[in-house]
Amino acid sequence: MQQNLQVGFRVFLADGAGSVGVVRGLSGNNIVVFVENAGDLSVARNAVSAVHSGKVILDRSRLDYNFLKAIDHSHDREDPRLVG
Repeated sequence: MQQNLQVGFRVFLADGAGSVGVVRGLSGNNIVVFVENAGDLSVARNAVSAVHSGKVILDRSRLDYNFLKAIDHSHDREDPRLVG
């Protein structure tokens, strides 16, 4: 049974992969996902392939170019000299 989508759930492109963001809001046919270094971005609910265990799994093929670009650059501002 699919769990109800909720604010605070972590967002992933695949089960077992690293998180790409967190759900910050729910609005009609969209969810608002916070992506580091990009802020809040809107994602169509039809891009959600699964919701379980506090996780939202997105279908990469249904995501728009701007969202994919944002997640590809989410760690650009990190200092590679810092370990942690």
